[in-house]
Amino acid sequence: MTWYLVVAVFISSCLILAWLGSSLIKSLVQIAKFLRWREFIIASFVMALATSLPNFFVDFNAVFQGLPEIALGDIIGGNLVDLTLVLAIAVFFTKKGLSADSEMVQKSAVFTSAVAVLPLLLMADSRLSRVDGFILILSFWCYAVWLFSERARFTKIYDDNKQMSAQGFKNFLKNLTKAVILIALLLASSQAVVSSAQFFSYKLGISLSLVGILIIGLGNAFPEIYFSIISARKGKNWLILGELMGSIIVCATLVLGIIAFIVPFSITDLSPFLVSRIFLVVAALFALLVIKTGRKILKKEGLLLLFIYIIFLVTEIFIS
Repeated sequence: MTWYLVVAVFISSCLILAWLGSSLIKSLVQIAKFLRWREFIIASFVMALATSLPNFFVDFNAVFQGLPEIALGDIIGGNLVDLTLVLAIAVFFTKKGLSADSEMVQKSAVFTSAVAVLPLLLMADSRLSRVDGFILILSFWCYAVWLFSERARFTKIYDDNKQMSAQGFKNFLKNLTKAVILIALLLASSQAVVSSAQFFSYKLGISLSLVGILIIGLGNAFPEIYFSIISARKGKNWLILGELMGSIIVCATLVLGIIAFIVPFSITDLSPFLVSRIFLVVAALFALLVIKTGRKILKKEGLLLLFIYIIFLVTEIFIS
């Protein structure tokens, strides 16, 4: 395959993944509206699960083909992008910043920061076993139990535009069928991304880890960027933090946990992940500090988050 063809396939696959993720979000929202699910459930679970599906299919394909570096790089790089670039973009599209004064957001921020670095701790022995996978899945289950323990969080139905709500059972089945088809297309597109990543690694002489961290991690964050911008324009700032934190938690626990439980893997050399691991910890601590102290993320803090991501890119590329 020629360079032009592979680059075209890779870019097209990433754009298709982003489009499929965005379309899947719309279908799932309509399904949730028909089922009269609450705003909280949609933000923290439906959106988070939908935006994490590209990660799951790409990472599962990678591990199944014996390329776990791509999977771990995607999880680390994706969570780093969510904590810095995506959060910064969301803040820039708001008028007065992102409010983080609710009790749910405050407590979820602590759990999110801890969960973001949990895979790094479990990978200290260069292996992610079925036991580690079970620990990650259990962590997600504990979070879900806590999240659903307070009935007060389910008082508001997600219906920002009543004219856009699902109309009848026929429309519900239509969106359900569409969601299934989109998930199947996600699987096919993810295979193209993995194959392109192998080509880039071989031709450019860089590690699969770096491809996963810098390229795939960013590409799989497009659905989160889309949802954050749309929510910010509609003034649904609370939904942004709910979806972002939910997405980080789902990727770091449920996605990686299921993959490790089905196909345990090991990575002999973790040195390519050194810079990204350091910056992920820094980003997690900074985001937690901002949320816990100011209880609001302002545009100046968004600039700092963007600066952290830029410094990470420069450092990663320079060292590599």
